[in-house]
Amino acid sequence: MENAVRMLSTLGLLGAMRQLSSAFEAATGIRIDADFAPTQALLKRLREGEAADLVILTREGLDEVIGEGRVIADSAIDLARSYVGIAVRAGHAHPDIAGEGTLRQTLLAARSVAYSRLGASGIYFAELIERMGIAAEINARATIVQQGFTAERLVTGEADLAVQQISELKQIDGIEVVGPLPHALQTPAVFSAGRMANAKHAAAADRLLHHLASPEVAPVLRQSGLEP
Repeated sequence: MENAVRMLSTLGLLGAMRQLSSAFEAATGIRIDADFAPTQALLKRLREGEAADLVILTREGLDEVIGEGRVIADSAIDLARSYVGIAVRAGHAHPDIAGEGTLRQTLLAARSVAYSRLGASGIYFAELIERMGIAAEINARATIVQQGFTAERLVTGEADLAVQQISELKQIDGIEVVGPLPHALQTPAVFSAGRMANAKHAAAADRLLHHLASPEVAPVLRQSGLEP
């Protein structure tokens, strides 16, 4: 039996997959060889020919590679919905981000806001501050993270606020998640999985997909900051 599956996953599922992988491996004997990066970075790698058996991307990203024939359409499943949030360094006061007006004041008052360049949250946040008319002021002193966890910049003292998917913020010790941005301003990201058309370990990938679609996965997703 195939005993390994190569998985490329968006960073938003890192926390959940760390827990789910160990349980899956123990139950099936199938090892998960996982690599995590922002969706845009993964799309670039796939288009450059990197091999994988299974991918987890934003729904938009997965639809792109399905359209390109890289992922089998019938294998696609939606796993979780994710909201963008704000974090501060542990012990620091939690600013008011409950409404658009208070969020605007909080962002403008920050010495620096850390957000990502390639992640879904960073793309969303760049568009949000543009719509709010404060992009020039925020970007003039923003801490831009090419890829990785923006909350790391809170621990190093480079930024006062970190913006990212809540599931990604929660991966860093020494920080506190203030909460999600106002829901009225959000377009939640949906993370979806699918099997690669050229998967070398198709049966193992299908077994993992079946597991990820099962109800027992939901509590782990919630614990990591995702909404099943």
